[in-house]
Amino acid sequence: MWSQASKEKIEASPHTITIAAIKPEIRRLAGFIILFNGYVWAALDQEKAVLDKPRLDPLTYRDAMSRLAAHVQVVTAAKDGERRGVTVTAACSVSDNPPTLLVCLNGANPRNAIFSLGGSFALNLLSADETDIAHAFSGRDQLDSALRFSRAAWTTLETGSPVLTNAAAAFDCRIIDVKTVATHIVLFGEVVAVKLGEKKPALLYLDRSYRTL
Repeated sequence: MWSQASKEKIEASPHTITIAAIKPEIRRLAGFIILFNGYVWAALDQEKAVLDKPRLDPLTYRDAMSRLAAHVQVVTAAKDGERRGVTVTAACSVSDNPPTLLVCLNGANPRNAIFSLGGSFALNLLSADETDIAHAFSGRDQLDSALRFSRAAWTTLETGSPVLTNAAAAFDCRIIDVKTVATHIVLFGEVVAVKLGEKKPALLYLDRSYRTL
């Protein structure tokens, strides 16, 4: 125990904080810590509630999306003498100033890396009489790249990406951004050239079947 002399010495020092003076500071600090911990636990509980929330069944989502009619297209790219083409419906305009569009591709397929590595791509819109081309580039017939491209005539515009000669319209694009979203990669391309073909009925995909319009 402290002697009375020791207590008097401590209280006499101007640089010494007494126990009585420390207690309010400790109480305030303890209150802040408790309040902070409360916020942390509340945030964790909220995050857990979000993670535990049931997600929509992917099959249900795909069934609903199958009822969304979409134009059938073949997106193509080339790099170091290699060509790649894929049938897609997930493509749309982003802006007309500057002309920009986007295309979504399956990120799980390593062969699709050529699209982002090549720096450019072409989006070719198919007509109703080009179902065989859609099948060839969809992978349904298990054709290699050379056989896929042998099913039609091709040319190039500005970027060197393969452009379908008979496409209803073809957009030659320089890639300006690539995003990975869930299972897919999203290519954003600035359109640097356009080729317009003959106006014919469009090839659509609806309810898991090809349609025409």
